[in-house]
Amino acid sequence: MKLDRRTRWLALYVLCLGDLMIVLDATIVNVALPSIRADLGFTEESLAWVVNAYLLTFGGFLLLGGRLGDLFGHRRLFLGGIALFTLASLACGLSTTQHLLIAARAVQGLGGAVVSAVALSLLLLLFQEQGERTKAMGFFGFVMAGGGSIGVLLGGVLTDALSWHWIFLVNIPVGIAVFALSLPLLPADSTGERARGPVDVAGAVTVTAALILAVYAIVNGNGNGWLSAETLGLLAAAVVLFGAFLAIESRVSAPLVPLRLFRLRNLSVANGVGILWSAGMFAWFFFAAQYLGLVLGYNPLHVGLAFLPANIIMGAFSLGLSARIVMRFGTRLPIGVGMALVSLGLLLFARAPVDGTFWLDVLPTMIVLGIGVGMAMNPVLIAAMSDVEPSESGLASGIVNTSFMMGGALGLAVLASLAAWRTGSVGSSTDVAALNSGYHLAFLVGAVFAGLASVLAVVLLRERSPESHVETEAVAAFE
Repeated sequence: MKLDRRTRWLALYVLCLGDLMIVLDATIVNVALPSIRADLGFTEESLAWVVNAYLLTFGGFLLLGGRLGDLFGHRRLFLGGIALFTLASLACGLSTTQHLLIAARAVQGLGGAVVSAVALSLLLLLFQEQGERTKAMGFFGFVMAGGGSIGVLLGGVLTDALSWHWIFLVNIPVGIAVFALSLPLLPADSTGERARGPVDVAGAVTVTAALILAVYAIVNGNGNGWLSAETLGLLAAAVVLFGAFLAIESRVSAPLVPLRLFRLRNLSVANGVGILWSAGMFAWFFFAAQYLGLVLGYNPLHVGLAFLPANIIMGAFSLGLSARIVMRFGTRLPIGVGMALVSLGLLLFARAPVDGTFWLDVLPTMIVLGIGVGMAMNPVLIAAMSDVEPSESGLASGIVNTSFMMGGALGLAVLASLAAWRTGSVGSSTDVAALNSGYHLAFLVGAVFAGLASVLAVVLLRERSPESHVETEAVAAFE
């Protein structure tokens, strides 16, 4: 179905609104974590599941969502994903127990994965003329980058003025509006254009189950004992499931993750960088919110405002500054310097005192982290796609995004366990100094992760020509 220009742009706004809701949910929850912990009685370790339940299902089903869109229609999958995400948001908002909230967050991640996976395909279908497509992609990228800034501020406002429940309930009217507007605006699925072939459900299930078991074992390792039969058994089961996933991917005709792509040096290195980086990133978002709320005593609104400088800086990089840096210096140097700055920012947080001040201990650190992340984010994606054929650039970007999610989930599980262990070894969870000591250890280990990502990029990435960066920048800008 051929749509006129006005309808195409209206449809783009709807796609942006739907995907913005997904992006918001990745950041809006961090500001509310101290309130959620106090209200539902989470421990320091178990609180990580509020974030990890979302990350695991989102990352585990991101690539499968794109494949399902190819098979069953992108419009249909987008509508289904929006409906699922909206209903799961309602369940999150109405949650009164830990288990209900965690389960609903997992379903949210599944819906978010489907929406994110098919939104790009719908955009490419709507805008087929190169000039108009580039403009649409730039607008989409700007909205997605700005979503983080909106999320932290909105999370603070809603939690402070109403309650943490409203960070999820706000999705309900937005989801209903997106669903209703998508019906007349998004192009109908064409049966003749759909892909044919099997769906690699087994691959998605085994890799997600492996990660869930690994995260569960790590999160509960302090309580159960690291050498206990339960912990070792769960870790062994995770290894077996991950081995099964690799075996499935090497044998099925349409694998979720084609293993042949990992023979490409830059893609493999970019995935390693993404895993290490996201572990450090989630250390920042998760533990900085805890430090600001539980140690410094900030209310949720002030926590959100404290994150705002970093998010504004990251948004500025997405508006074109990142592209100019890549054209001038390539990808290796921005990633190496950016990750080094992230490591420095986390080290600064690792020395933040119990009686810290915003101007001395928080703002400078947020600025350093914002510059580091903004500088490195797009170059990582560009590097990942630099060795693949143009027809597989979306798959390569999806693989790196999946690595981000999975690395974040595993990294956060490790860091939450280390922080809880350190807190318990010097005091209790009601002792502010003991809490801060645990956060210091988490920030320190997160800084090591980011530092390793910097070294990995500088030593192993292979620089491409400036022309190749021009070709891949537009795709990377909004993945």
